[in-house]
Amino acid sequence: MKVLKLATIIDASGNLRLDIPTELASGAVDVVIVLNPSISDTSQTKSYNFSDLAGRLSWEGDAVATQRMLRDEW
Repeated sequence: MKVLKLATIIDASGNLRLDIPTELASGAVDVVIVLNPSISDTSQTKSYNFSDLAGRLSWEGDAVATQRMLRDEW
């Protein structure tokens, strides 16, 4: 058994191509592939800032009483 580790790139169509020279004799082999995405600082997308969508609700009346009334309807 031989463990190989290499860094490669998945192309735009989602294909991973491997060309790995080995010292093994020709014949059947079992291949196990573990894909572990490399996360670099530049590839992380920043989360959206929702502050421009946030607002304040001006509520007239007793908010707790209205909440209890709506809850009691169920």
